[in-house]
Amino acid sequence: MQRFKSVEALKTALEGSPPNTRDERCKSANWIVVHRAIMAIKDVDGMFSTLDPEYYDILMKYLYRGLSTGDRTTCDQCLRIHEKLTEKAGLGCILRVLADTCEYCLTSSLTAPCV
Repeated sequence: MQRFKSVEALKTALEGSPPNTRDERCKSANWIVVHRAIMAIKDVDGMFSTLDPEYYDILMKYLYRGLSTGDRTTCDQCLRIHEKLTEKAGLGCILRVLADTCEYCLTSSLTAPCV
């Protein structure tokens, strides 16, 4: 039951993910929900059995954000999910996320790092 709630919370957060927003408060608020959900997931394979492929690229973006925190526990979980996600979605998922990040950095007038 708990696994189901964590995966549903993740789906809800990914659905509500603000695409291409520059509002840091909005992105941070959504990251908190995604972070809590991914940290609560114990069965990564089980997560992917219920997660729709349409969310893979969005999830990958959040995994890179998690890796950028430098927190060991968060990074360990993000790497576990990243491995399984790459198996499911392929390298194209990584490339799309990197391309979106580069495009955002090129069009952004912000000086903050793009993550």
